[in-house]
Amino acid sequence: MKIGLSTYSLARAISAGEMDVLGAIQWIADNGGQHVEIVPVGFTLENNSELIDAIVNKAAEVGIDISNYAIGAKFVDLDEAGYRAEIERVKKHVDIAARLGVKRMRHDVASRPIPETGTAKFEADFDTIVKASIEIADYANQFGIVTSIENHGFFVQATERVHRIIEAVNRPNFRHTIDIGNFLCVDEDPVAAVKKSLPYASMVHFKDFYVRPSYRNPGEGWFRSTSGNYLRGAVVGQGDIDIYEVVRLVKESGYDGYISIEFEGKEECKWGAKAAMDNTFRIWNEV
Repeated sequence: MKIGLSTYSLARAISAGEMDVLGAIQWIADNGGQHVEIVPVGFTLENNSELIDAIVNKAAEVGIDISNYAIGAKFVDLDEAGYRAEIERVKKHVDIAARLGVKRMRHDVASRPIPETGTAKFEADFDTIVKASIEIADYANQFGIVTSIENHGFFVQATERVHRIIEAVNRPNFRHTIDIGNFLCVDEDPVAAVKKSLPYASMVHFKDFYVRPSYRNPGEGWFRSTSGNYLRGAVVGQGDIDIYEVVRLVKESGYDGYISIEFEGKEECKWGAKAAMDNTFRIWNEV
């Protein structure tokens, strides 16, 4: 088991020009991270083989793994040509993952605004999502890559929906990138949801949120869950998720893959990312 950081946690610094992705990898290693998860926000790896190779070389130079490659994708609300084009686009990202040398890749499948996330809509989109995920998993299999979906985007965020897709795809190399914080976006208890999800895990994201009830408006800087509760990103271990119990469950499950920290709080991102990594290491060792 290795603890590290998603480049998404440093996206604000990357987008502001404070560092590039190579600098982010150096920063992660300098601050104790044991792996880097590559999320192309603030940079792109499409048609950019030089940067892909530079990332591989940089990670080797600083002595950390490249754990996962995570991209966005959406297979719903497309005509047949658009659907095929999106599948082929994601396959090109599988090629990028292979060149990075990773054995895990997360791709999205769909997202919708909260008013459009009902059961009827999900059932209507289900076969479309499953067929695309099968094709991509089968393509990735030649590289020994495990593809996965993450519980996020409101539409495919609840445990039951994620697990239904995984079971319908029915491929050993298609699994779940578990984000312990994102369950709150659909008002699920993170501890219970993590416990149910661990048998499907390919990656585990540690993220924390402050939570306030729907009837107590906390003001600026919050977003709302599907039932209207207020959420704001927090440093892992400083929010309202029981991180100690999550760690206990992860240890008890025997999961020995990567734990990737995501920080999306309001604080300066480098400070927040380091505080989150430090807390995760400390809590892991205390449990």
